[in-house]
Parts: sequence; structure tokens; C-alpha cells
Amino acid sequence: MTIATSDFDYIRDVVRRHSAIVLDDGKEYLVESRLIPLARQEGESSISSLVSRMRTDVSGRLTARVVDAMTTNETSFFRDVHPFDAFATTVLPSLLERRAAQRSIDLWCGASSSGQEPYTVAMLLEEALAGRPGWTARLLATDLSAEMVERTRQGRYSQLEVNRGLPAPRLVRHFDRVGTEWQVKPSLRAVVQAQQLNLVAPWPPHTGPFDVVFLRNVLIYFDADTKRSVLRRIRGVLRPGGVLFLGSAETTLGLDDRFERVVMGRATAYRVPE
Repeated sequence: MTIATSDFDYIRDVVRRHSAIVLDDGKEYLVESRLIPLARQEGESSISSLVSRMRTDVSGRLTARVVDAMTTNETSFFRDVHPFDAFATTVLPSLLERRAAQRSIDLWCGASSSGQEPYTVAMLLEEALAGRPGWTARLLATDLSAEMVERTRQGRYSQLEVNRGLPAPRLVRHFDRVGTEWQVKPSLRAVVQAQQLNLVAPWPPHTGPFDVVFLRNVLIYFDADTKRSVLRRIRGVLRPGGVLFLGSAETTLGLDDRFERVVMGRATAYRVPE
């Protein structure tokens, strides 16, 4: 099963319009690897017949499934651990001082896939606030994929998934065994509010304000103009002094000079001036 040039052009146009993800020439192999299983699930014998159905699917269901299939959902607990170290040792202590009067912290994990990142942040929050009664934390976890949002709400992970980056003491402290899987304890799930959100579409009214935003390993899929737009909107929902964590291959430099680059140990963050 291979993809025709006209079908590839149609797919990448749809994906770009709906998610801003850019599929360059040479990514035909990626489209094939993602859409062949989907074509079979939909009872189609080829990607071409899948595309033919997409062109006439007025409901948008098939288009949504294709865009979902083309998004990257690679994630793990404490992935690339240095930003989480910086959050726990530098950002959180500063927040506890700055937000002492309000006794509340607001965070956002964008493009959060199946929830390992927001639950990593939630664990660090709960541990930091354990000896501070009266404090509250709100953590918004968003993703383009409705399936990933539902997985985040459920907070259930396989043994393989919890083995990837999650220290055993935190597994015991924050998870319950459910059959062959592990589920995040209700108290921690209550902190994380999962909802579907397209970063390049209009955001819900009253999004934010946030003290910290994690938006890691998603800007790399956007063109420069889209990166600038997303960064400008994130800056608009961060409180003065708020911190943005990006992926290790991402930066605001040359895109939005109103962020301050801050080195925190072995991690780099970007701060909105106060």
C-alpha cells in the first residue's frame, strides 16, 4: 500500500489546515506508516480509497481521525528530566513565595498527549504542597486528540508505560494497581483538568492566567509564522514573571524577543518580564 502524490498533497494540506503541522516533501513514508493501519480499520484497501472517502465526508469524522493519526503522541513520565528538576528546585520555590497571598498555583501542559507530562508535574506539585495546608493547584492538560484527552482523564497506564521514567517510590505513592494496569490516584486526577484544544484554533475564553506553561516538543512541527503566533498567545496568558518550558530543540529566540531566556541548571526556560 503506497501513497500517490495527489493523495499525499491532499493529506498534508488537510493536516496543516487542521493542526498547523507541516509535512514536508519526503514525509510520504510517515503518512503511509500512520494511515495504512487507519485505512484497514476503516475497511479500505488503500490510502487512495481512504482519501476518496475523506473528500466526501461532510461529517468531518474521518478527517479528524486522519489528523489524529498524523499527530505524534510520544511521551513518558519525567521525559528529558532536566525541566522537571528545574521546575521542582527553582520555579516552584519561587512560586510559593510569589503566590503566598493567593495560596494558589495555575499551570498548563499543552500538547500533553496521554497525560504522562501533566501527571509528572502534578506529582511534583502535590509533594511540594504536602506540608502547606490551604494551598490549591490547578493544572490544565490539553491536546488536539480527543482520544489522548480521554486517556489523560482516565489516568490509566500499562506496566511498560509506568516503567518508562517513573521512579518506583512515586509509583507506589501516586498510583493504584488496577488489574494489569496502574491508575493515578483520585486526589491527583482531581488536580488535572483535561480538555481538547487546538493550539492554532481560537482558544476558549478566559484561558489562563498561568504561572507556568509546559509546551514541549510541539513547536518543531510548525512553520515560523505559526510558532510566533502560538508564542505570542502563550505570552498573553502567562502572568508577569511566568515561566514557559519548551522542548530541548525549541526556543523563543528569533521568534518572540519579549521572553527572557533563563538557564536553570541543565534546563532552559523562558520568562515573561514582570
